[in-house]
Amino acid sequence: MDGRGAESGDALSIQVANEQSSLAIDVLQLKAAVCSVLEDSVYQTAAISIAVVDDPTIHQLNRKYLEHDYPTDILSFLLDASDTHLEGELVASADTAVTNAAEYGWPATDELLLYLIHGALHLIGYRDKSAQECAAMVAAEKVHLKKLGISLPNDQSRWLSTGIQGEAPVS
Repeated sequence: MDGRGAESGDALSIQVANEQSSLAIDVLQLKAAVCSVLEDSVYQTAAISIAVVDDPTIHQLNRKYLEHDYPTDILSFLLDASDTHLEGELVASADTAVTNAAEYGWPATDELLLYLIHGALHLIGYRDKSAQECAAMVAAEKVHLKKLGISLPNDQSRWLSTGIQGEAPVS
């Protein structure tokens, strides 16, 4: 899976919409992050949409779909899954990535990739409600960041708690 998209006849279609102006994004890198996760899954085909938005937009979506009245970093929506095919949507906040990256001491683009990896992990079945689930999620996040050549931030305290804020509603 190389993330080029359905237009090239690949088994993996990843579409990206950039609906924010806080952060310059690298579409190929965003696709590579999601591809990395999907390549380690049972799914042979997938159609994933990624939307990079601002905090007001993700706040509105978080309130509408999860009844959480605050902006968040990533929302994952599993639309359909069979034994070999997956369809889903990832919505990530560039504003939150910029804010959190400054706190953790690494580039906002890397923070955004972390959100997409986290969200994609939810799509393929990872959960993060228990300590054991969180540990597995964190380990997988670190593996995929490393596969992308991303160095972990100096401040890794984020991985000492429950990980990323976003949840994956399952339809």
